[in-house]
Amino acid sequence: MKYNPEHTWLKLEPDGRGRSGITYYAQKQLKDVVFVELPEIGREVVHMEPFGVVESAKATNELYSPVSGKVVEVNNALANDPGLVNRDPYDKGWMIVIELSDPPEVQKLISAEEYRALTGG
Repeated sequence: MKYNPEHTWLKLEPDGRGRSGITYYAQKQLKDVVFVELPEIGREVVHMEPFGVVESAKATNELYSPVSGKVVEVNNALANDPGLVNRDPYDKGWMIVIELSDPPEVQKLISAEEYRALTGG
């Protein structure tokens, strides 16, 4: 997995697409996630620009895309159960799948080790 400084992760899949969501650190800071607003399939997203919103009892935060490309899947389960983001941010709580328009852009993301140093974890 790779990360951006805005607490979004990217996992490259065998087909070259990237699955994304927020990090464990981010969901822990937010506490109980009560709402997730995600883009529609087909929408273009841009590296480090907002693609959606996550809302908790504590705060509302924009979600920043780890890469540029087209949204090809959205985790619709989050509409009925936004708490999946808290319970399982790296698996069942994923948010979108992106068809990368600029694969080398992944190199702009940071490693797990760099992300841990950034968050003090």
